[in-house]
Amino acid sequence: MSTAVVVGNPRAGSRTLRVALAVADSLEGRGAAGTDRLVVDLADLAGELFDPGSARVAELLAEVARRSLVVVASPTYKASYTGLLKAFFDRYDNDGLAGTVAVAVMTGAAPGHALAVEVHLRPLLVELGASVPAGGLYVTEDQMDDLDPVVAAWAGPARPRLARALAADPPQGP
Repeated sequence: MSTAVVVGNPRAGSRTLRVALAVADSLEGRGAAGTDRLVVDLADLAGELFDPGSARVAELLAEVARRSLVVVASPTYKASYTGLLKAFFDRYDNDGLAGTVAVAVMTGAAPGHALAVEVHLRPLLVELGASVPAGGLYVTEDQMDDLDPVVAAWAGPARPRLARALAADPPQGP
C-alpha cells in the first residue's frame, strides 16, 4: 500500500502529525512490509505554498495524488481546517485526487467541534474526487496521551470500508 500523510498544522512536528501517523500506522499495520509512506508536514512548506512556481510543492501534489491512501489531518481552527491545508489542496483541480482513498482526521481542544471533520474536511476531499468511505476521526487534546485505543476504536469499523474502496479504486494520479 502506498500512503500519504498530509498535515495542515502550522507547527512542524505537531500533535496533529502524531495523530495522523498513528492513523496511518493502524491502517497499514505497524511495521508491515511493503508499505510506502510519504509524509507532508505543511508547516515545512509554508513559505512555498503561495509560490505558483514552486517545484517542490508541485512534486508533492503529484506524489500525494499517486498514493492509494491519503490521510489528511488538521487541527480545528475557527471551527474548520487550517488555511495552510486549504492553500495546499486549492492547488489541485476538481478531480485532482480522483481514484484516491482518503481519511479525514482533525484534532481539537474539546468535543464541541467534532463535527468539523465531517462538515468541512470530508467535503473538501470529496470535491477533489477522493473516495472517503469511512467517517472521519476527531481527537481531542485529552485523548492525545493515549492514542492507541482512540485510533483502534475508530479503525475497527473504518478498516473494512477502506479496504473495499482501496480494492475497487486504484489511484489514477496526474
